[in-house]
Amino acid sequence: MSLTQNNTQPLNRTNVDAGNTLPIKVIQFGEGNFLRAFVDYAFQELNKKANLNAGIAVVQPIDRGLVSMLNDQDGLYTLFMKGIKNGKETQEQELITNLVQSVDPYKSFQDYLNLAKEEALEFVISNTTEAGIAFVESDTPDMQPPTSFPAKLTVLLHERFKHFNGDASKGLTIIPCELINHNSETLKEIILKYIDLWQLGEDFKSWLLNHSTFHSTLVDRIVPGYPKDEIADYNSKLDYKDNLIVTAETFFLWVIEGDDALKQKLPFDKTDLNVLIVDNMQPYRTRKVKILNGAHTAMVPFCLLSGKETVKESVDDSFTGKFIKDTVFEEIIPTLDMDKDELKQFGLDVFDRFRNPFIKHMLSSIALNSISKFKVRVLPSLLDYIKINDKLPTHLMFSFASLIRFYKGTWQGEALPINDDAEIVKTFQDAWALNDYQATAQAILSNTSFWGEDLTTIDQFTNAIAVALKEIDDNGTEVGFNNFSKQF
Repeated sequence: MSLTQNNTQPLNRTNVDAGNTLPIKVIQFGEGNFLRAFVDYAFQELNKKANLNAGIAVVQPIDRGLVSMLNDQDGLYTLFMKGIKNGKETQEQELITNLVQSVDPYKSFQDYLNLAKEEALEFVISNTTEAGIAFVESDTPDMQPPTSFPAKLTVLLHERFKHFNGDASKGLTIIPCELINHNSETLKEIILKYIDLWQLGEDFKSWLLNHSTFHSTLVDRIVPGYPKDEIADYNSKLDYKDNLIVTAETFFLWVIEGDDALKQKLPFDKTDLNVLIVDNMQPYRTRKVKILNGAHTAMVPFCLLSGKETVKESVDDSFTGKFIKDTVFEEIIPTLDMDKDELKQFGLDVFDRFRNPFIKHMLSSIALNSISKFKVRVLPSLLDYIKINDKLPTHLMFSFASLIRFYKGTWQGEALPINDDAEIVKTFQDAWALNDYQATAQAILSNTSFWGEDLTTIDQFTNAIAVALKEIDDNGTEVGFNNFSKQF
């Protein structure tokens, strides 16, 4: 790959020899750090090792995002991977070249529809966060575009069905990467709901069910994203100016439910990537979501309120580190019905990954959609602990209270990095406006749209949260937790 030796030059396909333009075989919903450091990298490895020859068209799933920046760089960006392999520090960098088109359907809806007409198209990949796979009843097929990701995808699939006159060979392989259980089944159900609601016809439904396949997944790689505090050092390693650098750990695991036909379509066995195509991914998912993702989500508000900025800083600190470790090993792992030695080893490995000296994983970057994440990643462990032990889990309850306190929006005169749906944020503002810890806890915990159930019906739950909220405000997290733990 020849580069012009001038790192002030912008990164684009004129200044960098990025190879031939690839045919679009993948539509990817989402252009954030994770997909670019995980899926795009994985398909680049397939291109290199298995001659898949797959270009990716990126779709921006919400009305704000990185598509314009991707277009400025002709879809190119640099991935830096750092970590520990076999006890040794390792660093790699890769120029990702397989993004051939980036589309913002909010600005160019026709360009979005045209993706459905791509002859070579085979795959749809997505990661729109846990909040993304949702049914929005107000979505209609004539919206440009509809609000939800499943509605957007339904429109795209219907356009493909019409354009190719129901050709059986033009069905797609749909692989969602959102971190909800049975993600592909949920996505499929919502699409079928839209087909019925919008009266798109039995022929279209039959084409989708018989000629497209849906595959649930588990993804695992820590991706801190853009290294803004060390960007000068990263750019010094390049012969061009890259505004979309993304950093990730070297660890990589992708578990996909599928059969031999999927293994043929995605020949990952020809690469060195840890991609498992299996009949049942549930054991892998449960372990990862509850321990790794659960620890991440549980620590974010608590550690931000404790004055921490990064995951590594949080786990290395004597107070916050012990809190997170006790949360995982005393309250999460005991609720899992799997081999306890394997779970403990997985937990230890997770903390080694959290301590990766090369990764600066900002807590603020994990804070996106914290409410839906807490519901999926942490709340099940909390509720299972109560069922098993007939008492409240001290650390998880205090973490929950920290989440509610975080959504107040400010702490010690500073704005907190809340990044969530406007309606969710307003609900918290209204609850905090009640000016009473018990009333605030009651309003939030009884909101079934947040948690899937009314948590105020659990004995002592509301009171415990109210006590924790007052302790956090009066004494901060460390003294507050010590006082709270003596009561619950």
